[in-house]
Amino acid sequence: MPKIIEAVYENGVFKPLQKVDLKEGERVKIKLELKVEPIDLGELVSVEEIKKIRDGTWMSS
Repeated sequence: MPKIIEAVYENGVFKPLQKVDLKEGERVKIKLELKVEPIDLGELVSVEEIKKIRDGTWMSS
């Protein structure tokens, strides 16, 4: 059964932030999901406004 744990990547090694019930040398698969905080724009922005800005930025490059 899949279990989600948080870990920190340091010096090339994933270090769990909680105790894990694994045997020494046991292999696991890791799915990476970066923790991203939402940006507070201070006001609501519509999808149309975002697309307009995005398209304008891409066209000017």
